[in-house]
Amino acid sequence: MNGSSAVESVKDAAVKAPFGAANRQRLIDQSCLAGTSELWLAVYRLLLWTDKTTGLAHCYESDKCQPGKPWYQRNLRFHDWLSGRMAVPLGGVADQLDLLFRRTADDYARWSVQQYQWLLRRAVVQRTPFEGRGFPEPGEDPAIIDIIRDVLGSKLTGEPSASEWRSLTRRIRELIAVENKRKNLLGEGFEDVLAAVVRGAVAAGSVQVIQRCVLQAIPGFGALRAGDKQNKVDLALLRESDQHRTLVTAKWSIRADREKQFSAEFASYVTARSDLRPFDYVLLTNEFDPARLERACEAPTSNAYMFSQVVHISTDAVKAVYGDGSEATMAKVLRFIEDGRLISLDEWVSKLVSSPSRVA
Repeated sequence: MNGSSAVESVKDAAVKAPFGAANRQRLIDQSCLAGTSELWLAVYRLLLWTDKTTGLAHCYESDKCQPGKPWYQRNLRFHDWLSGRMAVPLGGVADQLDLLFRRTADDYARWSVQQYQWLLRRAVVQRTPFEGRGFPEPGEDPAIIDIIRDVLGSKLTGEPSASEWRSLTRRIRELIAVENKRKNLLGEGFEDVLAAVVRGAVAAGSVQVIQRCVLQAIPGFGALRAGDKQNKVDLALLRESDQHRTLVTAKWSIRADREKQFSAEFASYVTARSDLRPFDYVLLTNEFDPARLERACEAPTSNAYMFSQVVHISTDAVKAVYGDGSEATMAKVLRFIEDGRLISLDEWVSKLVSSPSRVA
């Protein structure tokens, strides 16, 4: 396949699957992450979003960040900190964020229009035998129309046509549907963005970065035994100088069910190891909940920590959100930052090649 054919193939994949891996990787590659001086900022620009119910940069669960609730003030501090670090007005933060999702959504919108027009042409043929019998038109949604009329009332200077109402309701539903796809993009997208920023930051060839690989593909881990479930590693970093392995579990946020998975995941890695060489087990997250961060930092295995290192996208952001750290759990997390148990993405990557490994 020549160069132009390869490009066309990628474009075709993007059109057919806007939220798929090929299109996501294409957009990440276009973001020019190589040589980015602040890795946390690159990650936030691509993946962080603003909560539509508060207008603030998202740092915690939306329902807990609503006005009047404790996390609303912390969210205000996060948005203020981000505005200052990005050197943009408070009202301009949203324009600097969510680039990967917004560009993917643009591709999805173009694809959706093409698909809708194609389906409508087919629908005309399908509806022909039933013409004149009063079947509802595709896209009709009286509930949405009633809400709009109720809110706008006399502000409507004229009555939209039936086709205009259908077009409006369809676009509203599409907007909701696209927003619901964010969690899908955020899962693998987080891994892909992290892989890209690490590759761009380390010396060429010094560290091999692989995302979503089976454990047995990593040197030093044995073949899958009969009856065992196949394990996939979010990110595997192989250091060329000494062939040291770092297995990364990358989770934008840490839900309760994920916390339970960590120990089982680590135990399976230890069991599958076929040599005596050490490996690091690292958690990389953007979680702000202090109790979850505390448990991650303290998670034990035998007489050591389970995670060789806990890495947050930005520990400066954590400090800003926690303010004076007056709450006990927040104060403890701040001490973890001071002690180097919880470090930032930029600090972790800078140590990736030069630091000696920890034995797992």
